[in-house]
Amino acid sequence: MTVFQQIIDGEIPADIVYEDDRCLAFRDVNPQAPVHVLVIPRKPIVSLAQLEDEDESLMGHLMVVSRRVALDMGLDNGFRPIINSGADGGQSVDHLHVHVMGGRGLQWPPG
Repeated sequence: MTVFQQIIDGEIPADIVYEDDRCLAFRDVNPQAPVHVLVIPRKPIVSLAQLEDEDESLMGHLMVVSRRVALDMGLDNGFRPIINSGADGGQSVDHLHVHVMGGRGLQWPPG
């Protein structure tokens, strides 16, 4: 069981900023920007590479929630949604998640 599943199950506390029946969003415990929120699906999907065709609507929902969270957090000048996939992609928790980052100018390339 991943740490994200434990957050979903209420076993580990989190600073939740958004929640519905399909996903939840919470502040990252190790923020890399002034605003750094993680948006995760309740459905346990390991990574972007393991998506099924049936997950298309869920992924669209995660993007809409990412936008909502960013705007609710005052990121009117811009923000960056990031999905890392797999070890080489920088994914550190085996549960699909969207990083919503902003609150300062973000550089490119990121890493």
